[in-house]
Amino acid sequence: MEALSPSFLVRHEFLIRRLHSLTGLVPVGAFLVFHLATNASVLDGPAAFQHNVYQIDSLGSLLPVVEWVFIFLPILFHAVIGVVIVAGALPNQNEYRYAANWRYTLQRWTGMIAFLFIMWHVFQMNGWFHFELWIREVAKPFGGAEFDPYAAASSAGLVLQSPVVVILYAIGILACVYHLANGIWTMGITWGVWSTPRSQNWALKVCFGFGLVLAFVGLGALWGMWDVGHGEKLQDAITIEHQMYEHRLESREIKPRDGKQGTPESGDKDQVARNNRKPDR
Repeated sequence: MEALSPSFLVRHEFLIRRLHSLTGLVPVGAFLVFHLATNASVLDGPAAFQHNVYQIDSLGSLLPVVEWVFIFLPILFHAVIGVVIVAGALPNQNEYRYAANWRYTLQRWTGMIAFLFIMWHVFQMNGWFHFELWIREVAKPFGGAEFDPYAAASSAGLVLQSPVVVILYAIGILACVYHLANGIWTMGITWGVWSTPRSQNWALKVCFGFGLVLAFVGLGALWGMWDVGHGEKLQDAITIEHQMYEHRLESREIKPRDGKQGTPESGDKDQVARNNRKPDR
């Protein structure tokens, strides 16, 4: 009987595995660090976070391109290949021969949890796509696109008013952080960066410390967003965001939202929620 030829995945296993591990570090892992650090700037106050959001949003029409090319597509590739490996379509021998079973199991589970969390988080905040028709007819009716780049801290704080949402975000953040930190350790083995037991033990300690710091940053950002969404702090955030918007409008750094002058009245949470959309440029 003629032997079956190996599949495309098996034939190119070496390249696929290295691309899989590489995308987990750059750009996906690098973006996670940047994203959590940016969000944690809310701990310095709504103005600091709003300033960072304006800086990112200054990319204008390039922003969706950057997001898809350097963030979403690499995440999808990394997730799909991860599922393929877990499903057994790619041989898995010796890939984690140095890792404890519990770390290997957690790496798989946190990968799945992180992917689902990212998909939900992106839809909830920006709706996935930047098309007005999609935002209006699909994302908004199903609870998506709730982040307002003109009212960054207050709109994020309103999303986190539910304890269930906060718990899910905490789980998602910790899953992402663990998957990255442990993934860096296993990536070092895959690429032969640390090949001896001594170097692997040293790298494990470094990755563990990195994971703790990043988890602290991520949970700190979550707490800061949640804190802004309550009581007088929410009103203060809306006032600050209104003032920053007016200043940038006067200096012609941004265009009026929806083609109109002015912003929602300070303290009107319903209006803030209704205007949670990407700015018109």
